[in-house]
Amino acid sequence: MGLSARSCAWLRSWGARRCWLRRASPGSPVPSSRPIVDMSYSRHFVDFQGSSIPTGMQKLVVTKLSANFREAVALRRDVPVPLPGDGDLLVRNRFVGINASDINYSAGRYDATVKPPFDAGFEGIGEVVALGLSASARFTVGQAVAYFRRGAFAEYTVVPSKEVVPVPSVKPEFLTLLVSGTTAYISLKELGELCEGKTVLVTAAAGGTGQFAVQLSKKAKCHVIGTCSSDEKAGFLKSIGCDRPINYKTENVADVLKKDYPKGVDVVYESVGGKMFDLAVNSLAIKGRLIVIGFISGYQTQTGLPPGYVEMLPAKLLRKSASIRGFLLTQYFSEYQMALKHLLEMCENRELVCEVDLGDMSPEGKFTGLESVFRAIDYMYMGKNTGKIVVELPHSVNSKL
Repeated sequence: MGLSARSCAWLRSWGARRCWLRRASPGSPVPSSRPIVDMSYSRHFVDFQGSSIPTGMQKLVVTKLSANFREAVALRRDVPVPLPGDGDLLVRNRFVGINASDINYSAGRYDATVKPPFDAGFEGIGEVVALGLSASARFTVGQAVAYFRRGAFAEYTVVPSKEVVPVPSVKPEFLTLLVSGTTAYISLKELGELCEGKTVLVTAAAGGTGQFAVQLSKKAKCHVIGTCSSDEKAGFLKSIGCDRPINYKTENVADVLKKDYPKGVDVVYESVGGKMFDLAVNSLAIKGRLIVIGFISGYQTQTGLPPGYVEMLPAKLLRKSASIRGFLLTQYFSEYQMALKHLLEMCENRELVCEVDLGDMSPEGKFTGLESVFRAIDYMYMGKNTGKIVVELPHSVNSKL
């Protein structure tokens, strides 16, 4: 028989499962709280306010540094479910987000000192199933929350309560905002200097973050051009307000820009790199601004760098008084909470389309379970997705939530 969550909050201490208990026999005074080792849970599950928490779970772990995600990452089974500390939450993940940078992380490109093994994944959404004592002041068991934190590719994740965002419900649409939405919002606001009448070019416009760059630029009353890889994606872009979708499989992007936009583009939201980056630089208007939020064309290479002609870059920028700015979301956390709050409000009010791709149209079907993360990443790098790729983690057969 498990312990009731109403009288305990899990702690990580002394290497064992312990809890703060407030128990008393009928009519007796309530004793003071004290930590004790709880030996009353069953062999496989701990009852926590009506939700069965298994003692073991699955998660994805980077076991070797490589840009080949399948070679770098392994699925670990029957890993102990972590216990939240005093200010932490234990979240049962229902959906996890796929990002192009997942393979940069598995290759160790964000931290030269990191050594395997370490947990993979950046963002998740689910319910709180356990929490520390101080965290219970702001959160409750069963509450829907989302988070942006390393180690999300797991059935359960411990997250500090200060890094968790309450959401109205466990919908994958809200997950699209944590990285993809905020990247577009903050970078365009801080670096794009958008204003009415400007021309904006968004590369990979039908992707996870491109969809938001298109919509936010339109809300700023700009003229928006978006590159994509199919007529279906071009149709999606039109539906969210893109003025001129360009299917680069059937049209020459350079020719279109030269013919239709002879004065160039004022702002470029660029995530592809390589030849697309070179084309975007060449298409900048006088005093144009190019925002680099990624270069996916180079991520799968050994160096992580796309091909390009950087030796000509200074002359090209000087000739137009143009500029290039890089953007990395983790360096803009002071703006993050405000941006996410605004995006969530827009999403709730149906002022923003948050397109989710769960893999329903992929040859092998919907992305379900941690084992499908590998397939989802392959799907993204083949350019198949429209919107944000999200993997659903099915309910445990023992789950009551």
